[in-house]
Amino acid sequence: METSTKAAHDFLSFVNASPTPFHAVESAKKRLIAAGFLEVKERYDWTSTCKPGGKYWLTRNGSTILAFAIGMKWKPGNPIAMIGAHTDSPTLRIKPISKSQSEGYMQVGVETYGGGLWHSWFDRDLSVAGRAMVKTEHGRFVQKLVKIDRPILRIPNLAIHLDRQDPFTFNKETQLLPIAGMVAEELKRLGIDTESKDEARDVEDSQARFMPLKKLTERHHLYLVSLIASHAGVRPEEVIDFEMILYDTQKACIGGLHNELMFGQRFDNLGMSFCSTMGLINSVKSPSALEEESSIRLISLFDDEEVGSMTAQGAFSNLLPAIVRRLSVLPSANTDESEMFSTAYEQTVATSFLISADMAHAVNPNFAGKYEARHRPEMNKGTVIKINAQARYTTNTPGLALIQEVARRRNVPLQLFVVSNDSPCGSTIGPMLAAAMGTRTLDLGNPQLAMHSIRETAGTHDVEHAINLFESFFEHFSELEAKIMVD
Repeated sequence: METSTKAAHDFLSFVNASPTPFHAVESAKKRLIAAGFLEVKERYDWTSTCKPGGKYWLTRNGSTILAFAIGMKWKPGNPIAMIGAHTDSPTLRIKPISKSQSEGYMQVGVETYGGGLWHSWFDRDLSVAGRAMVKTEHGRFVQKLVKIDRPILRIPNLAIHLDRQDPFTFNKETQLLPIAGMVAEELKRLGIDTESKDEARDVEDSQARFMPLKKLTERHHLYLVSLIASHAGVRPEEVIDFEMILYDTQKACIGGLHNELMFGQRFDNLGMSFCSTMGLINSVKSPSALEEESSIRLISLFDDEEVGSMTAQGAFSNLLPAIVRRLSVLPSANTDESEMFSTAYEQTVATSFLISADMAHAVNPNFAGKYEARHRPEMNKGTVIKINAQARYTTNTPGLALIQEVARRRNVPLQLFVVSNDSPCGSTIGPMLAAAMGTRTLDLGNPQLAMHSIRETAGTHDVEHAINLFESFFEHFSELEAKIMVD
């Protein structure tokens, strides 16, 4: 089957614009708005807002986004076709007090977030991105996204001449500390005697008002705070605090002898976040797309999956169950009192279906023995269905019947994956959402190499495969759901 690289190029633009979950949500939001989706907010009543035929989106914490389109033939208690993914990836996060210096170097304290391949972060051109909370002149506190586009940090390796250890090991607290520059240069910039051994401190007014916490410029290097403020479009004193993570400034790109590969960061799980967003958008592109639809088409891109999802914006939160509950009782286009029955939510979750979309493992030719011999997915051979007898994934045979028919209708190839019995197995948001909601669920994702590395590898053509699969899922779910009767 022929595929183009257009979708892959669009995906890489999405990745390069999205170094943090906050930016990923912003990137998804722009695409949804361009496709005619309207914003709704959790804090308001939706009864008079969300109507059959409408398309909507909402965010939580600025790092999780949910979008849905309501079929014109929707009735309370009808099914919802859902795809869940996540916006976060393993990274290094700047500590609340990050200012550090040693041996003449300015350094920045960082925390590990998630289970990264941390050795891959050494000797990379790193920068910072995230959000800053800013106090406006009217006394309001607003979020500003920040992305510093030039390398400002680096974690240096130790020369092989000084340590020939094999394998390479290091202390994540003391030896994974980025350098930001030289103390002498910072002192020179501030016009302070360069013989001084102490970094310049902010001159504070002795009559300054009480501050519950130390000033940002005491907790972090002054120039780092200034850079963040500049990229937020405000003065340093207007920045109340920030959440900043490190990212690799080398852009994601097309590679391979025949342009069949993609190299970059955060493919897990921006790959599935992008494909599910575009699958939803493509499924409602036609003006008549929702005319005969009796279901709701929904995507939910969660934050904090890499650290267990147990946050207000994670998949373990009440977000998806709460939204499904609100949607389950939305009146139809021709509403009457008889529709507003008390079991609408229970009926909706019993008939709905969730695809848990998270990137999968492609076989690594240098470590093929780590994979189960008959389940070795290849890149560009299609989306991977993930199965695990210990319920680390949620796939079962009714789900397999559904997804195969969905894929057949768009000629999308599929692959199967299980881990070897002597290998550990990761998990996804699938099991926790299936348990919380009682909704039928299936786990899948596109294959990739070097998952959780700062530079991952994936297949160019698999982007289009997944978008087509998700589009077909949304378009055909209402018909297929009624044919797969397993109670």
